[in-house]
Amino acid sequence: MINKVILIGNLGKDPEIRKFDNGGAVAKFPVATNENYRDKNGEWQTATEWHNIVVWGPAAERAERDFKKGNMIYIEGKLTTRKWQDQQGVDKYITEVRAVITRRLEKREDSGSNSGFMPGPEDEFPPIAAPQKEVEQDTTQQNSPPVEDDLPF
Repeated sequence: MINKVILIGNLGKDPEIRKFDNGGAVAKFPVATNENYRDKNGEWQTATEWHNIVVWGPAAERAERDFKKGNMIYIEGKLTTRKWQDQQGVDKYITEVRAVITRRLEKREDSGSNSGFMPGPEDEFPPIAAPQKEVEQDTTQQNSPPVEDDLPF
């Protein structure tokens, strides 16, 4: 099964951070995503969806330091639902995106084009390991070359 969320949107407010006695931290902030469409009259409309984002650990402290209301950010994580009881004992639920990867994006200024967004200079990217290609060898013929997959990429 898969539970994966990828969002690119704008921060609705500065992240709120809570620090714990054990040194841990959690940050919460809303992110807005927009969808543009034409209505039945042919007019362009924008539908905004708000997402509750939760970030834990060092990423929470980085979010507090680097993210500000209005920033465009990239979020990758999973969907979670929490349940709690309010003061009257009524069960409440909230659906959140528990972010694993967060990146602040900024407009591409140097090319003279506003067609895309690039990660900011302070963004850190985890190293990407090159995939290991599995090679099968024919055990009946010792001198034959290895057989590679026939995928075009």
